[in-house]
Amino acid sequence: MELILWRHAEAVEGQPDLGRALTEKGRRQAEHMANFLSGRLPQDTRILVSPALRAQQTAGALTPHFITAPNIGVHATPQTAIAAAGWPMAGGAVLLVGHQPWMGELASFLMTGHADFWSIKKGAIWWFSRREREGDFQTVLRLVIAPDQL
Repeated sequence: MELILWRHAEAVEGQPDLGRALTEKGRRQAEHMANFLSGRLPQDTRILVSPALRAQQTAGALTPHFITAPNIGVHATPQTAIAAAGWPMAGGAVLLVGHQPWMGELASFLMTGHADFWSIKKGAIWWFSRREREGDFQTVLRLVIAPDQL
């Protein structure tokens, strides 16, 4: 199984939190990452997106065909995100577009077995794979890249 975490791009400050739109820089970040992902994502990747406007706009730079998933919204937890994705047994590929702090906590959990406060930059992706080697399941960090690295 492939699990790709994509943190929403830069958004304006203010309230209401769910209605915060991407800034001009955020739109560029989302477009750059969408261009990068478009040729690399497996064909039938399930795309689950937080209902927050900034996450919807980030995912929209890639495709209009995604599922809005309230359980990966602003107040999600690593556990609700794992359940939404079906990690690690669902098979295929899942792209989650969401928020800190749960994304950093999920990345930490996948790598260490403990949810810690890791930082994921705005607009960045962390790409994980699950594989079996000699009867042992392993989580592999395949890629970490931020928009300013493209």
